[in-house]
Amino acid sequence: MITRRILAAAAVSLAFLGLPAVAQDWKAKYPELTLAVIPYEDASGTNARFGPLAAYLTQAVGVPVKLRVVGDYAAVIEGQRAGNIHIALYGPASFGRAVMTGVKAEPIVNSKHETGLSGYYSVLYVPASSAYKTVADLKGKTLALVDPNSTSGNQAPRYFLKRAGFDVDKHFGKVIFAGSHEKAILALVQGTVDAAANHWNSQTDSVVTRMITKGMLKKPDGTPMQQSDFRVLFKSGFLPEGPYTMLASLPDDLKIRIRDAFFDLPQADKVTFDRISDGKDLDLTPVKIEDYQFIIKMLKLNEQERKRI
Repeated sequence: MITRRILAAAAVSLAFLGLPAVAQDWKAKYPELTLAVIPYEDASGTNARFGPLAAYLTQAVGVPVKLRVVGDYAAVIEGQRAGNIHIALYGPASFGRAVMTGVKAEPIVNSKHETGLSGYYSVLYVPASSAYKTVADLKGKTLALVDPNSTSGNQAPRYFLKRAGFDVDKHFGKVIFAGSHEKAILALVQGTVDAAANHWNSQTDSVVTRMITKGMLKKPDGTPMQQSDFRVLFKSGFLPEGPYTMLASLPDDLKIRIRDAFFDLPQADKVTFDRISDGKDLDLTPVKIEDYQFIIKMLKLNEQERKRI
């Protein structure tokens, strides 16, 4: 198992391989870095959640780190491909897509949740007041997915529902992409769709629970909604949490600073660390590309199956 200690030792070893000269000039080439995050929520929510992380990285790395709020998952992938997003938080499927399409990004860490696991699930929600009790009941109904490159909001439901006997494109009468996890839930609450795919860490930590905490979900009479207002009809297999990554092309000593900053974050700035997950995460876990091989396999199988339609 890779640990912080092993990775830190490797980083120290790199520091002796001709890096002093580079260390003198990398700030001239990289006077500012950009951090981008896939759109779990709206722009204001992204700024509130990850703005403090950009400020922490600024102090830890030694150059300004600016948060870039993107409109969709593809923008993070293409921004790293172009080299103008230096640090990024992906979902597992968007990271898998980046790797498959040649983006040279190194995973650093992912989140360890209150469950003690560095991963989560995809679920299908319906209103608790609805007549839908099983996925079979949704035949011909409307489903909100999130984004083509979302794991819990597209790739995982397609993969796991297919293996449960339900082809997403054939079972549902209409499938839409809402654009973000929050928008998918809002479409369900507003009655635009009959079911919504989404991200679920645990009974007390999901996109729904975070939206409830922020006061975003209300009934028609204006009263706040509760978790009991939603029913989970389907739950996927376990999925590895998406990684924070950095461009592989960055100077080695800069990558050491970025890596160490993430390793130190949970203890060095607990307020910022807790802000990211509303205090639900326990730690950060070192990861490598090999940890996402199942996700890459899932993406390839989904592509093959859709080509057969």
